[in-house]
Amino acid sequence: MKKFLDENFLLKNKTAEVLYHQYARSMPIIDYHCHLPQQQIAEDKNFENLSQIWLYGDHYKWRAMRANGINERFCTGNATDFEKFEQWAATVPYTLRNPLYHWTHLELQRYFDVHEILNPESSKRIYENCSEKLRTKEYSVKNLLRKMNVVAVCTTDDPIDNLYYHQQLKDQAFEIPVLPAFRPDVAMNVSDPSRFIAYVKKVEAASGISISNYTEYLDALKNRHDFFATMGCNVSDHGLEELYADDFTDAEIDSLFIKIYSGESLNLAEQRKFKSAMLLVFADWDFEKGWVQQFHLGALRNNNGRMLQTLGPDTGFDSIGDFKQGVALSAFLSKLDTKNRLAKTILYNLNPADNELFATMIGNFNDGSMAGKVQWGSGWWFLDQKDGMVKQMNALSNMGLLSKFVGMLTDSRSFLSFPRHEYFRRILCNLFGEEIENGELPNDIAWTGKVVQDICHYNAKNYFGY
Repeated sequence: MKKFLDENFLLKNKTAEVLYHQYARSMPIIDYHCHLPQQQIAEDKNFENLSQIWLYGDHYKWRAMRANGINERFCTGNATDFEKFEQWAATVPYTLRNPLYHWTHLELQRYFDVHEILNPESSKRIYENCSEKLRTKEYSVKNLLRKMNVVAVCTTDDPIDNLYYHQQLKDQAFEIPVLPAFRPDVAMNVSDPSRFIAYVKKVEAASGISISNYTEYLDALKNRHDFFATMGCNVSDHGLEELYADDFTDAEIDSLFIKIYSGESLNLAEQRKFKSAMLLVFADWDFEKGWVQQFHLGALRNNNGRMLQTLGPDTGFDSIGDFKQGVALSAFLSKLDTKNRLAKTILYNLNPADNELFATMIGNFNDGSMAGKVQWGSGWWFLDQKDGMVKQMNALSNMGLLSKFVGMLTDSRSFLSFPRHEYFRRILCNLFGEEIENGELPNDIAWTGKVVQDICHYNAKNYFGY
């Protein structure tokens, strides 16, 4: 029987061990999509205790705690930090076979050299040990990034953000680039007139451009897009239920803007047209600047209306949606490709039923201008676990080129989440190792090791230019 989480964790044969330890393990991390708070990086924050860095804002853990019958007071409520940690420690033993079990213990090992199993008996000891370390300079957030060999971080930012802390980081000459990503989801959300009008006012203030019509709105957003570029941004990101590619005329969109900006609601068909128009505009700007555009598709958000009213969004009440992705996705990419305005693109699906759809869709728009121009992104959110990663890589291998894949990202708000890259790398090496040992792939360790290193680091380095 193998020991739990030993040095060969998830590596089921000698070839996998060689690939991981000699090729994958030391590769630097490019985290090209995350939600880390840049203020905490700029201020080089030290967390007071393990709860603050581990449990604050972590809806993955909150969902598990709720499923375990833990009262909301210990998730998002007013319990003390240690009381919250005690309840998390009481939940961990019940997370067997959930990726949280692996992530929790990987993070304890990699950051704190703690090799105990977290449970109620060990909770106080682990909490005090890790919290004491977190208060030292060695465990400031910048040093946590250094400790994990992170060489680039790309955050997620609204167009109205002044990027103040990104500028601070540039002024500090922090050696790890922390770059913004342009995320204009709110800018094209026209489901509620009052919220849209309030947002337009914020765009007006951020850009210094008066807005009374659609053209001026685009001018103001373009001003922000240009500003993000001056701050080193070369990535946009969209978190959508689905892509929109409805036909429209310019006159229709002008009229729809006036309608909603006057306080009138748009029907669903009108909303789709407006979103379709804006997505094409954003994509055009991305192409002009040579940016990478990312589309995270398929989340059904804020399912629990009562908890949305109580806690707000992003608190752990989202799920996989069953939206039809293929037709609009094809139409959107084709419209851009027809005009020769298709930027480098990464597509992420949240519903695993769409795996083969996405794996084959990217092949329709890779044009030979560069390797892997249109990418199918790694297993995302509910799929960034062992089964989800294996299925994604198998489908990509069967229908595309895994060797040109830009690899893993954290998509996380936590500074302790970087062992997810290790998790991915071990799974990747095991896939190759098993097939080499089974005679399904040649025993060419040097070449396979190069491919592994490309997927772990070099493909992303070349793709994003970091």
